[in-house]
Amino acid sequence: MERTTGRPEVQVALIDGPVAMSHPELEIQHIREVSGIRPGACALADSAACMHGTFVAGILSAKRGSTAPAIAPDCTLLVRPIFSETPPLNGQMPSAAPQELAEAIVDCVKAGARVLNLSAALAGPSSNGERELILALDFAASRGAVTVAAAGNQGTLGSSAITRHPWVIPVGACDMRGKPIGESNLGSSIGRRGLIAPGQNITSLSTNGRSRVFGGTSAAAPFVTGTIALLWSEFPEASAAEVKSALILAGGARRRTVVPPVLDAAAASRTLAASRAGR
Repeated sequence: MERTTGRPEVQVALIDGPVAMSHPELEIQHIREVSGIRPGACALADSAACMHGTFVAGILSAKRGSTAPAIAPDCTLLVRPIFSETPPLNGQMPSAAPQELAEAIVDCVKAGARVLNLSAALAGPSSNGERELILALDFAASRGAVTVAAAGNQGTLGSSAITRHPWVIPVGACDMRGKPIGESNLGSSIGRRGLIAPGQNITSLSTNGRSRVFGGTSAAAPFVTGTIALLWSEFPEASAAEVKSALILAGGARRRTVVPPVLDAAAASRTLAASRAGR
């Protein structure tokens, strides 16, 4: 973050809720909508979808010096909502059907996304929906895009069609000491190919022009997504495989646990620099 704020040609897909585009701390000139069945800007500021999308967008694209972490504000954020705007219901997180998520992934990759951020709970899973989702993730991989997905907040051991996919980086949540928080999902695929990132008491943007504190794997995933965006800004010729490998190797090549290592952006940068210098 000290070396770069990102490059506009590195496009990051936010597949989530809509975003409060009028928030004064967002780098709005670097945000654009990808056409879909839902608009990119919020219609209901108090909807769970708007609050979730705006929070994650803040971590990725708020102005440097804002109340949000503001990781990659000069990368282009592609907003493609999949959550419908309904009033908040007992703190329940918004969800989307697998088919809708699959369609959004394909739309964003076709629009030029190099890294996709998925902080989505799936509703109504089905074998057909899972097949479509796997095909969409395969398509993203074939086009050289890296998919980052929140591991989920049920506090269980296991996996999903998303976190099992070999080209997805699943992300668990940890506290500031690097210890996994209780609600973060863990599992063998998450432990082998994933990372954990800060997901407790994270401050980002709210829909009322201010900030809010939130947590969970939805807050952790954009730390990894933003890191990838900055790595690609620093090493634009690196392939998706090189970027993904640098992140995973930075956490330790031999993994025999359901708990993944903590995101180490500096180590990943050193790994990429060394591999590029050796060419």
